Amino acid sequence: MINLSKLPTGPDKSIDKKKTEKETLAYKEDLFSLQNILYAEKKHSLLIILQGMDAAGKDGTIRHVFSSMNPMGVNVKPFKAPTEEERMHDFLWRVHPHAPAKGMIQLFNRSHYEDILVPTVHKTFDEKVIERRYDIINSFEKNLSDSGTIILKFFLHISKEEQKERIEKRQTAPHKKWKYDPADAAEEHNWKKYMKLYEKIFERCSPDFPWIIIPSDHKWYRNYLIAEEIVKTLKSLKMNYPK
Repeated sequence: MINLSKLPTGPDKSIDKKKTEKETLAYKEDLFSLQNILYAEKKHSLLIILQGMDAAGKDGTIRHVFSSMNPMGVNVKPFKAPTEEERMHDFLWRVHPHAPAKGMIQLFNRSHYEDILVPTVHKTFDEKVIERRYDIINSFEKNLSDSGTIILKFFLHISKEEQKERIEKRQTAPHKKWKYDPADAAEEHNWKKYMKLYEKIFERCSPDFPWIIIPSDHKWYRNYLIAEEIVKTLKSLKMNYPK
């Protein structure tokens, strides 16, 4: 079982920042080309799930890694607390309509995994109900895969110290104040609960669609690793433009 406390949240000291940033730019050029072929060929779709603690960098990842892509072929869906209408349906009711069509890339900023995380930590549902959700999610992802969707699940792994610093910046930086939510600071007290729960999710909701744990204390390294993984995945499809 994965132990997050033993995994690094930053790059090895031997990794050169400037060189890595150049490689990231090259990957972004690849992403532009590969996305065009994906969109034209319409044989596959790509679902990218971004999970992480508050201030882990989900928004920043979307802004930096996917800025080179054609907006026509990329959709972003953030999942916040369920609305009253959403709570009246099964928990995947709000998720399934955003599954990507062939040729499209869909980004989930948070995802269906929130419907395990939050109810477990805050004990808003019976434990048996939550346990069943693990199997339902595995079946849901298998169904998407059988329909031609490639699934990449990224966990943005930051240290508690880095999270605290980022949340504090949201209180002072003019361009970040709008993102500040007092609830984010309150959730700091549940850090250990969330870490243990993520470890359980990694075990129960893999290996068919394995989680990729991204050290995310340094944004430049996070962007590099995610861009590299997406490029590698798209190249493996051996796509071609239609004749």
